[in-house]
Amino acid sequence: MIYTHHYDSPLGGITLSAQEGALTGCWFDGQMYFGATLKEPYASGPLPVFDEADRWLDIYFSGHEPDFLPPLSLQSTPFRMAVWEILLTIPYGKTMTYGAIAEIMAKQKGIPNMSAQAVGGAVGHNPISLMIPCHRVIGTDGSLTGYAGGLERKMQLLALEQVDLSVFPVPRKQKTRSTAE
Repeated sequence: MIYTHHYDSPLGGITLSAQEGALTGCWFDGQMYFGATLKEPYASGPLPVFDEADRWLDIYFSGHEPDFLPPLSLQSTPFRMAVWEILLTIPYGKTMTYGAIAEIMAKQKGIPNMSAQAVGGAVGHNPISLMIPCHRVIGTDGSLTGYAGGLERKMQLLALEQVDLSVFPVPRKQKTRSTAE
């Protein structure tokens, strides 16, 4: 059985999902790909992993770096899983470009290069936002671009981590996507 839980953050509601004692999802309500890994049937209910996730989120939204992660359970392609593992290495208050992640992936696979766009697709489908810090990924050109939770929210998260946003260009027009994708 999959269970869900709601968390009220300063940046909007967050829905968490868990199965067998581990988080399977963490999404800002209504974000792109919201609940993509949430399969029915599911129920609301208290679980110890939700208590841990709430504690992690409380620490994070108080402007501090949590020193733990609740148990996570990720199910996806090996490529996406490898990208998400790299995201977990991005330190609190730091950023990494899609291109840099593509370079790491290429080295891991022993190939000359990897598509930053392919990396972007994997980053965008990260089912455990915040804890797997996809908001810390910036455009290969150094611009603040792409975040399933919205660019404004991405900027607020980076500011919370005391990242100097003045060094990043912001694209003039962001593509808008339906939350039903």
